[in-house]
Parts: sequence; structure tokens; C-alpha cells
Amino acid sequence: MTTTVNAYAATQPWGSSAPLTKTTVERRDVGPNDVAIDIKFAGICHSDLHTVSGEWGDVTFPMTPGHEIAGIVTEVGSDVTRYAVGDRVGVGCFVDSCRECEFCQAGEEQYCNNPGMIGTYNGTGRDGKPTQGGYSDAIVVDENYVLRIPDSIALDKAAPLLCAGITLYSPLRHWDAGPGKRVAVIGLGGLGHMGVKLAHALGAHVTVLSQSLKKMEDGLRLGADEYFATSDPDTFKKLRGSFDLILNTVSANLNMEDYLGLLRLDGTLVELGMPENPMPIPAGVLIFGRRRLSGSLIGGIKETQEMLDFCAEHDVTPEIEVIEASYVNEAYERMLASDVRYRFVIDNSTL
Repeated sequence: MTTTVNAYAATQPWGSSAPLTKTTVERRDVGPNDVAIDIKFAGICHSDLHTVSGEWGDVTFPMTPGHEIAGIVTEVGSDVTRYAVGDRVGVGCFVDSCRECEFCQAGEEQYCNNPGMIGTYNGTGRDGKPTQGGYSDAIVVDENYVLRIPDSIALDKAAPLLCAGITLYSPLRHWDAGPGKRVAVIGLGGLGHMGVKLAHALGAHVTVLSQSLKKMEDGLRLGADEYFATSDPDTFKKLRGSFDLILNTVSANLNMEDYLGLLRLDGTLVELGMPENPMPIPAGVLIFGRRRLSGSLIGGIKETQEMLDFCAEHDVTPEIEVIEASYVNEAYERMLASDVRYRFVIDNSTL
């Protein structure tokens, strides 16, 4: 048995002649370990656009995007112990994993290698059916992959935390950002603005590295201590050897020698975006500064809950623009034009 719910989905690679359209998707009946969620809000992540456009590999169509989900529990399975009807909950980028590999056992389900985490959309569930995401009325998820949203965080602002928030929180925690550490954030967009807020809340000295100074007022308001334009060559001279940690939130191909040169001894540059083309890495700038180039992918369930609780404690929430579901294609066009400050969130009551 299944339940039919309203949704917006892509039936072919997204574009002006192939927009997301209103449709329905099927949700499984609630099993013993399942939680049914009435989705109130769904954030729009740039990953949604990359995926529906076919830029990140094979896509199973029709596909309903959305992995920043916030809502209310409407039903729980007979064996569920963590949640009850009426609870405020969220679902992030994955809805299952093998649960047996060393990474799952360590609470790092995002790095599951047997064969990998099951994405909230464009994945294949244990039942062999394609997973469908949060641009929909409701979803059914195993309780082990559901997050509790603290009461002090509004549901519309909670949604982007389930991807943008944890994507920045995880590397900040892993590389010990805090008092006495100098952190730079490349780009002030959906990811970058969360990096600024979180690094500031952790007590680090925060610098934004942006192509221009047009968002400087925003950056300083959000918690940055300094703001520099990377289009100015003097920026790289002035800041050389300055940072313990650099978080690259953009997907553009950068001159890695310039950016790696901004790291202090034993500093780390972490890639969070996925550039379209390979980037040459100059070995010398790494060797002669004992610098590191690394990457990071969201966070596990435990760390994501930690992030939500941290955001509640420190009043850290994203800057959002709430839209009706019918506006989703225009929102995608505006994302391509970098015309959003800083995260679109769908009001799912408009589905």
C-alpha cells in the first residue's frame, strides 16, 4: 500500500523548456520503524539544481528534489521510540545507509561505503524504489534518519540547516574552529553566509573572501570581522599566510596556488563546492608551508542533531526568502544569477 501526495518534479533534465511541474508521488505506508512527516517547508539547495540539470551524473526521472525538510510528525510506527505525533522534525540529505560499515557505526553515515548513503532524492531505497524529496506534501522516513528541531528555531529557518547548516558546521568542528583561530570563508552565498554565522558563533576570527565588495555590509552584519575582494590582487599579498582554516563554498575553478598561499603553517583549505573542471594543485605551496587541501561532505545524524542544538543555543539561523511552490522554476533561474540572499525556502502549504 502507498499514499499519494502532491509534489513538484522534474521529468527530464531541467531547463527553460523542461521546468519542474506539479505532479504527485507515492509514499510508502508507515512501517514499524518509520515516521510520517507533514512537510511544512523545504529549502532549495544548489545541489537540487545541479542534480535535476543532470550535471552530477545519472538521474532517475521523474524526480522530486529537496533535502532540506522541516515538518511535523503525523504518524509513527509501532516500534518507534524517538518521536511522537506532533513533534517538530527534519530530514536532511540522506534517508538511510548500510548501518554496518565502520563509518555508519562511527556515526559518519554520510561516508557509508557499503555501497553508500541513500539520498533523500535520486537514490534507491531498500524497497528498490527511487527516493523522492521534499518538494512534496509528506514523506516517510526511518526514525534513525530523522532529526529533532528545537522549539526555538522556526520551521522555515530550520529547513536550510539540514544541508547548508551541517555542510559548514561539520568542517568547522572537525578542524577545531574557535577562539584563537582565523577562519576564511570563500563566497557569501547559501553556504557561505552560514559559514560566517557559525564560525562567528564558535568564537573564531572570520574573514569573507568574495569576488567583490558588494555584499560587504551583509558579511559584516552576519558576523565577519573582515571582508576582502578577491578580484583585487593586493588581497592575496596582504593576506598571505593568514588563516588556519579556509572553507571554499563556491563551485568555480579557482587559482589554487593563490588561495592555498593564504594558509598559515599547518593550515587547511576545505573544498565544499564541486568545480566543473579539475583544478591543478601546485605541490610547492603545500610542501613549503605544510599546508593541507581537504574536502568535507555534510555530517552524520549525530553531528547534524548537535548542529541543530548549537544553532538553537546561539540563535544561528539562515537568511531566507520564502516562496510559493509554483515559483520554484523562477527560483532556480534566480539561483543561477546569484539573485538570492541567501536561501529560498518553499512553503509547502502552497503545493
